[in-house]
Parts: sequence; structure tokens; C-alpha cells
Amino acid sequence: MQMRRADFAGSWYPADPVQCREQIESFVSDGPVAIEEGILGVGGIAPHAGWAFSGRIAARVVSAMAHCGSADVIAIFGMHLGQGHPHFIMTDGLWETPLGPLEVASEAAIQLSRGFNFQIETPSRHVRDNTIELLLPFVKYFFPKAKIIPIGPAPGSQAAAIGQALIDITKSQGVSLKVIGSTDLTHYGPNYGFSPAGTGADALKWSKENDKAQIEKILALDSDGVIAQGLTRHNACCSGAVAATVAAARALGATRGQLLDYATSHDKSPGSSFVGYVGTLF
Repeated sequence: MQMRRADFAGSWYPADPVQCREQIESFVSDGPVAIEEGILGVGGIAPHAGWAFSGRIAARVVSAMAHCGSADVIAIFGMHLGQGHPHFIMTDGLWETPLGPLEVASEAAIQLSRGFNFQIETPSRHVRDNTIELLLPFVKYFFPKAKIIPIGPAPGSQAAAIGQALIDITKSQGVSLKVIGSTDLTHYGPNYGFSPAGTGADALKWSKENDKAQIEKILALDSDGVIAQGLTRHNACCSGAVAATVAAARALGATRGQLLDYATSHDKSPGSSFVGYVGTLF
């Protein structure tokens, strides 16, 4: 079985297995998060920056999902896509992590790929993109026996339908599934060509308010609102992935989300450019 190599190990997160495991354990050393009544743990939203910036948030999301129960398959929705892009999916093979490979759940992935206009990725032919890979070591650590389905839904009307269809497929196959949506929030400042509120303290305040508007849609499981926010307010770099995730979470019985963490890169690296990060649980 072919292996997709970890493109970002050794730069965005540790490539050494011992260091990788130790860093994950340091992220969750405070113990499990307090899960609110009515939260099922069927999915979550996690950021995908370098672990120095957002690894703790991502680890806490995946850890909280695992605390709520195991799963046969973890679907990770991600990829930096815009309107007009195709959807992407990997339907076969392994994906390398420092803690060991993760196998793609081929049967469900292939069936899903037949229902939509997907571009099929392979271990040797794929877009080099960090959004899914940065979460895979957490999946391997907290769900060591699970298979994965890596999916890139473009922002549009089909994103939610992809999430719903995946649940229909896995239920028909008797497969237990949890879902993760990978996104960062507002990318603000000259590094990103987006500075509607100028610079300084006012800019950071504006960016946080812009993030808040998107977080409200995520917590409400509003897939249409998530995409509308992302396209008009530029407050989610992977709004299609988030929309698919919240639609899947609804299909799995979730009725709302819980905010676990929020931060910005400015917290660790103050400057004129910064990015928002959120962790939620459904």
C-alpha cells in the first residue's frame, strides 16, 4: 500500500516520534476539558498553524473527542479552497505521521467520491497543503486504531451535502465515524493583504470581532452561514471544510457546539499581521 509522506514534519511540528509524542502530551497536561451537557463529542473544529502557535488548541479538540468515545473512522475536512475549485479526496493508501501511518478508509471514501465532482488525490499525486496533515499526529495519538478519510470540500452549496452524504454512507456500512474540520480564522495584516481596520490595537480588536462572527455560526452548526461569513468577511480560510463538518455533526445528532479555546498568533508573536484560531466540540 502506497504511503503519502508527511510534508510538514520537522518544520511545522516534530518529525521525531518521541518529541512528537512528548509535545502532544504537554498540550493536554492540564487534563481533559470540561464537556458541557448535551455535547456529544462527534466532531470538532481545530486550527492548523504550526504547533508552536495552535497545536495546544488542536490537541485539546481531538483529545476531547476521544474522551467522548472511540470511532472506526475519523474524517478530516480541510484544504485551502475557494469558489470554483474542485473538491478533493484521498480514497486509498496510507498517510505518514511520526507516530505511525494512518490508513484511508477506502470503502467509504470511494463511495463518497462517486457522488460528487471530486479530484482524487493519491500518495504520489496531491496538493501540498498543511490543513489536514497538521492534525494527523493528534488523530494517531488519540485514535490509534482509527482509519481516516481526508476530504477537501470547496466552499459552496455542495459542502454541506458532502458532510451529510458521508454520514449516510458510513451509517449504511455500520462504521462509527467522527469528524474534524480544519480551519484558521481571520488572516489580518500586510502579510495577508487584508487590513480593513488599519493597524495597532484597533486592528486586533476588529479581527477578534470578525472571528467572533464566524465562531457564532460554527457553534450554531449553521453551514450556510459559515460559508457566507468566510466568503464575505474572510474569517475562515477553509469555510467549505467547516460547513461540511457542521453538516456531518448535525447528521450525527449534534445540536450545538461548545467553544473550547480561542487565541490569535498575536498572543505569541505580536506584530502587524496575525491569525485567529478556534477549537470547538460538537
